[in-house]
Amino acid sequence: MNLAVYDMSGKKVGSYDIDPAELAPSVSKQLLHDAVVMYQANQRQGTMRTKTRGEVAGSTKKLYRQKGTGNARAGGRRSGTRRGGGHIFAKRPRDFGWRMPRKALQTATRMALAARLADDEVKLVDRLPLPSPKTAEAAKFLGALGLGEQTVLVAPEKHDDALWKSFRNIDGVSVAPVADLNAWSILRPRTIVMTTAAIDAFRATAKARAKPAAAGAKKSSARSAARRRGAAPARNKKGT
Repeated sequence: MNLAVYDMSGKKVGSYDIDPAELAPSVSKQLLHDAVVMYQANQRQGTMRTKTRGEVAGSTKKLYRQKGTGNARAGGRRSGTRRGGGHIFAKRPRDFGWRMPRKALQTATRMALAARLADDEVKLVDRLPLPSPKTAEAAKFLGALGLGEQTVLVAPEKHDDALWKSFRNIDGVSVAPVADLNAWSILRPRTIVMTTAAIDAFRATAKARAKPAAAGAKKSSARSAARRRGAAPARNKKGT
């Protein structure tokens, strides 16, 4: 597919060719869902705490006699069935976080960007020259691209302090260098703005990580073929 490349004024200055299948041959919605749920779960503080009936202040005396009053039988006022009483299943601080395999998260990141590219939700700019923090210039740039009312992720190649300070005060806009991107940060905003250098770096990383996987698959295929022929698979000097 061919993407337009814009400058800071919103003018088209070139084009960029990329195939989303280069980043991820297929997109697994289940893997993306698991990755997003993991990132959201890890953001939960888990600091909630409520009191049990043993921790609530009050008397343990039975409110009134068991029979003869015409009312439903009742125990102490600290019972969980009464207003002001303790919680029957009191909440305690806990850690909601959990982890997925590293390679699965890397794959999910590539799938997320491939999906956004396929849906034409990525805008490319040639560069983002902001020598000093200027929020007005950042807002003008987003307006020139028609992104003034949308949630946006700005992804430069490397961290730029002036760029980060320029965009951080704009509501709905986040800034993250390409090395810090993950499936959740890519899927959350409505549009992604990347520099050509940033997407080049992302493609290079994806290509480098795909080579070991391809080599491992080729080696496994050779061993399977050897087993089918009834011969012992070839081993290297380390015996693996």
